[in-house]
Amino acid sequence: MQRWRGYESVPGGWGRSVVTIGVFDGVHRGHQAIIGHTVKRARDLGLQSVVMTFDPHPAEVVRPGSHPAVLTEPVRKAELIEQLGVDALCVVPFTPSFSHLTAEQFVHDVLVEALHAAVVVVGDNFRFGHRAAGDVPVLERLGRSFGFTVEDAPLVAADGLVFSSTYIRSCVDAGDVRAAAAALGRPHRLAGVVVRGDQRGREIGFPTANLMTHRYAAVPADGVYAAWLIRGGEHAGRHPASVSIGTNPTFSGRERRVEAYVLDFAGDLYGERVSLDFVAHLREQRVYEGIEPLVAQIREDVEETRSLLR
Repeated sequence: MQRWRGYESVPGGWGRSVVTIGVFDGVHRGHQAIIGHTVKRARDLGLQSVVMTFDPHPAEVVRPGSHPAVLTEPVRKAELIEQLGVDALCVVPFTPSFSHLTAEQFVHDVLVEALHAAVVVVGDNFRFGHRAAGDVPVLERLGRSFGFTVEDAPLVAADGLVFSSTYIRSCVDAGDVRAAAAALGRPHRLAGVVVRGDQRGREIGFPTANLMTHRYAAVPADGVYAAWLIRGGEHAGRHPASVSIGTNPTFSGRERRVEAYVLDFAGDLYGERVSLDFVAHLREQRVYEGIEPLVAQIREDVEETRSLLR
């Protein structure tokens, strides 16, 4: 898959293409359907498929301070899109000047001049241009003028529930990682660098890997979870982990942390970038009257994690 930063980076000899546009945070089942349709149409027509997305999230530029929680970091999003068979990914820096392009300018400069779109595939709630003035009917009208067609991909739903990034964020925020996984088509993943904590876990026999996550990362609600810890590089592999998210109320903690006890693991993860794939919520955070009941509960959490992931 070719990767371009900005539509100005599209190669000069780039031919006609089938293009889909969106933030695609999460690359969930709905996104997969739209992108999959784009890839199929491109192959049927003998053209190239292009996914155009944005960085940062448009909401942060249009309404500073409103950046939503991020379900997939840029590198992960690109990997997931590539797995769907896309020929090229164009990541457009969403700047204030870009946000002021009118619907007509966006279509002319980006879709026609840069990407040479023959077909544009969008969801039926697609909006574009300054102040989101453009919608699907506007895009169809401009397509007739500039020589491309528009295909409106229907939203994907199950049991009457439409899959969307907003819905998945609400699931993660509530700690319902099973529902999030059902909409994503895979477990919700949280990535970060392992940093040193207070060493309390080590003192009680359960050393944890403390993750420093991205400021906008979609972190599940406080509680204890069964998860897979994913390592990359020369140590690539996955390990079962019991993950605690919260402030360590038994120790009167104040800083919210993500701590993973990796089952049957004795290595050193400090400084390593790892990911957590959340499988199930085990319980809420609790305050224990002393170390012994806390350790007893952690043992139960570990055994439940082992059973769930076995």
